Amino acid sequence: MAASFGVSSAAAAHAVKSPALSPPSLPVIRSEARPISCRVNKSRKAGKITTKAVAAQAENPASAPSKPGHEVLLFEALREGLEEEMESDPRVCIFGEDVGHYGGSYKVSKGLADKYGDLRVLDTPIAENSFTGMAVGAAMTGLRPVVEGMNMGFLLLAFNQISDNCGMLHYTSGGQFTIPTVIRGPGGVGRQLGAEHSQRLESYFQSIPGIQMVACSTPYNAKGLMKAAIRSENPVVLFEHVLLYNLKERIPDEEYVVSLEEAEMVRPGEHVTILTYSRMRYHVMQAAKTLVNKGYDPEVIDIRSLKPFDLYTIGNSIKKTHKVLIVEECMRTGGIGASLTAAINENFNDYLDAPIVCLSSQDVPTPYAGTLEEWTVVQPAQIVTAVEQLCR
Repeated sequence: MAASFGVSSAAAAHAVKSPALSPPSLPVIRSEARPISCRVNKSRKAGKITTKAVAAQAENPASAPSKPGHEVLLFEALREGLEEEMESDPRVCIFGEDVGHYGGSYKVSKGLADKYGDLRVLDTPIAENSFTGMAVGAAMTGLRPVVEGMNMGFLLLAFNQISDNCGMLHYTSGGQFTIPTVIRGPGGVGRQLGAEHSQRLESYFQSIPGIQMVACSTPYNAKGLMKAAIRSENPVVLFEHVLLYNLKERIPDEEYVVSLEEAEMVRPGEHVTILTYSRMRYHVMQAAKTLVNKGYDPEVIDIRSLKPFDLYTIGNSIKKTHKVLIVEECMRTGGIGASLTAAINENFNDYLDAPIVCLSSQDVPTPYAGTLEEWTVVQPAQIVTAVEQLCR
């Protein structure tokens, strides 16, 4: 049964200004107005995705009637997804540092240890390689573990387990084992967290065969992607941005999932295709307001699926606009933007009227000083300038 759910209006600029503290102390931010059309999943079966999320045309919030659903922060939406899957499937369990009675570094697992016990919500030592390997073994025996990295940068210590085991065991075992594991946690440039805690590991993991990668950007898709990732038979890396945990949005009361392989049309347009994901979605939408006032009509797509790319949605947009701007927080060298540029050139080069432009973070360690940190990341003014130059 189809239903539409409205999203509260945005103060998108604040999404990049929140201090990187635990969620209870962060200000509440609302995502941009964007009703969502979804189909409700009435029959829950593990491993099957029964719905797809589709963005719809924005409506005037002031004239809208009372909306169904409930408002949640992004970290609460992730928790809802986890809790629903743990409730319906006893194989789902959580591993990580402080995920138990402390509730996780950003409270995504708060209350779950009290409800499901210490064996299903397992506090581990500070040993990422060990507990990620333990999760791989658990998945091989039939469980569906969710691994939380307290910070995604720490998961570099588990790179061997993620690469050689998570990604390859299904192949190297001749199909005898599946590894239905979710690896998730906060990452990205926060507010003065320093170089080690501001890493973007998308580019590290994208070349690993056998894993999928998705990046959530709203409470709606955070919950839907979490549920879909847990049900997947493949290992899935779910990237969450440290500055988006307190983004607020109205989501359906009914159960739903979001496809792991589909991009989201955030704003339809005619002049240029802007491809982005995670926190940069809000920088792009902030720039889009300025661009519209200047007479441009950008089409904004949240690619969401970082591996594989949704080339169907991306290609249809390119065939319409004939110009592409990629905006990412990942590093410029070997980043998601570089892979996406290659994919577009290979598949849609004949439809391009101009070279692809890619705005990425600078190839430097993220400075601690706030002003310098801001200079390393793409800002809305740079997006406006790039579109103006691209559309000349």
